[in-house]
Amino acid sequence: MTKLRIGTRGSPLALAQAHETRDRLMAAHGFTQDQIEILVITTTGDRVRDRPLAEIGGKGLFTKEIEEALFAREIDLAVHSMKDMPAVVPAGLAFAAVLPREDARDAFLSFAAGSLQGLPGGAKLGSSSVRRNAQALRLRPDLEPVQFRGNVETRLRKLKESVAAATFLAVAGLNRLGLTQHITRIMPMEEMLPAVAQGAIGIEIRSDDSVTRGFVEAIDDRTSHIAVASERAFLATLEGSCQTPLAAHAVLHGGNLHLRAEALTLDGKDVFRHEVKGLTEDAVAMGREAGEKIKSAGGAKLLTS
Repeated sequence: MTKLRIGTRGSPLALAQAHETRDRLMAAHGFTQDQIEILVITTTGDRVRDRPLAEIGGKGLFTKEIEEALFAREIDLAVHSMKDMPAVVPAGLAFAAVLPREDARDAFLSFAAGSLQGLPGGAKLGSSSVRRNAQALRLRPDLEPVQFRGNVETRLRKLKESVAAATFLAVAGLNRLGLTQHITRIMPMEEMLPAVAQGAIGIEIRSDDSVTRGFVEAIDDRTSHIAVASERAFLATLEGSCQTPLAAHAVLHGGNLHLRAEALTLDGKDVFRHEVKGLTEDAVAMGREAGEKIKSAGGAKLLTS
């Protein structure tokens, strides 16, 4: 091997995830830092910051250019936040590893109140996530969602400037960036079930690249990989995108898996939930089952919301 090339977005969080991947590869294989190169790739989602993701094409906006670099053999592996990944992986690519999952919960951030329920009536809620908006509106239908994109520092600045009274960020990202001091309250999963695969880092490779696969599989966390596969099977069954408020979280206990999943209408007025327990070997089937049950229960409301 001359040099292993990692492709990543250039945000502080994406770079932290790429460095974690590099460090794990170095520890597993005895590589030196000079043997692993991190290449920053700008995606459409990074370039277009003033419009909602759903309006300009959805989750694939953060992955398309990186996956093109994989196909072009400009990089050997790509590091992604799994919650940003579309339900279907392009033919010829595969996820060879999922790193140990961070805290999957959402964090409430506000200078105006200690909790979502404590916000003033009609307060503005800053978020670019249709899931978080729908879940928040279910708890506080009086709130006014406003578009809120940008990295952690940008969103904190917007809060200080009173562009919005509150926002949500993933606890995992704040942990990885060492910014947990900004968390006002961690949202219990009973109030806000997280996005599919939230907190998980996935490593994508070319399917036929057996050399890179061998390196990457050595740092795979089996527990996280199985949980994420179950959640993503739910996502794929509902053909979910960033335009659909979906949430899911799977937990493994020994040889068993417990999956909770939900879909909401955009206004949060209707929520459809399913919970299933079974063997870890049936993780993907359980995810599909949850998707089918929720699709059947939600019907036209989910299709037209």
